[in-house]
Amino acid sequence: MTDQRAGRDEPPNQGADASPTTGRRSLRSRIPEEAGVIVALVALIILIGLANPNFLTFRSLGQLLSSSAFTGMLAIGMVFVIVIRDIDLSIGWVFNFSAVVAGTVMVWGVDPFLAAGVGILFGGLLGFINGVLAVSLHIQVIIITLGTALAYRGLSLIVNGSRAVIPPDKDGLFFTMWDHKLFDVIPSVAIAFLLLAVVMHIVLQHTRFGYRAQAMGSNPDAARLAGIPVDRTRIMVLTLMGLVAGLTGVIFLGFRGAIDPVTGDTYLLPVIAAVIIGGTPLSGGRGSVFGAVLGALIIQTIQTGILFLGIDAKWSIFVTGAVIVIAVAIDQLVRRQRARKARDVVDAG
Repeated sequence: MTDQRAGRDEPPNQGADASPTTGRRSLRSRIPEEAGVIVALVALIILIGLANPNFLTFRSLGQLLSSSAFTGMLAIGMVFVIVIRDIDLSIGWVFNFSAVVAGTVMVWGVDPFLAAGVGILFGGLLGFINGVLAVSLHIQVIIITLGTALAYRGLSLIVNGSRAVIPPDKDGLFFTMWDHKLFDVIPSVAIAFLLLAVVMHIVLQHTRFGYRAQAMGSNPDAARLAGIPVDRTRIMVLTLMGLVAGLTGVIFLGFRGAIDPVTGDTYLLPVIAAVIIGGTPLSGGRGSVFGAVLGALIIQTIQTGILFLGIDAKWSIFVTGAVIVIAVAIDQLVRRQRARKARDVVDAG
């Protein structure tokens, strides 16, 4: 009798044919990519806590979240930029200039929330300028933003007169709401940081825009042949980076109550380090928003831990630089390992 199942597309007997290799592969697929970063963060916190138990208090951990928020927010935006194989060197001064503009508008008597909106949109405009210049002049973003960073810094100093911008009426809701803590533990700034991370994760992983950005980073030529508007996507990514930097700047203004002429100058390297530590490769093509959040927390944990351990704060600069070097080295090792595995698969096929 002819087997009635012949020619049908039936799956194989998974119970009989499943191999240990398949099982291990399935297990690895269920482990989040950020697992290693989570383990490293928890280990750091435990080690510092064992050396100084005061580090493990709710107040100290809440302060850790708050201190990492601004670096983390900028890192979230930078994930998108690195995903398309670019680096924006102007983020610190987009952050500063946006806060200066928002603060200046507040000084003019405009409602703080409306002024904050102006600052955010102004940051988006600066990012849009970066994108348009890079695309129209056919120059790498890292080169364009090297120039615009200095331009934005100079313009910011002109607007603020080389003095701190201090908005009036800091008893208003826009300023007081950043002093509140959820359950008297989690600062409002940290809540804004985490909410931004959730939104941007959805944008990167579950929208057409996020798909296009990752496709661009994986293979720009193939993305162009597939009909993806590469130039427009690059402009959109840099505009998004500007909006995130502007948002970070106005939240900083509300949290601190002022913005001085140099704030923002030191953010760039920790931001890039946070992104790389979080698992977004410099080669682009994929990224992890939550990884960048964890990377920012690791950097802040190291810097705060140095103080809790009684080590001179100057060492935090060295440690940040060392972490960047280690992160880049790990990134290169991972790239080589993946390339080697890809060659092995091709050879085996």
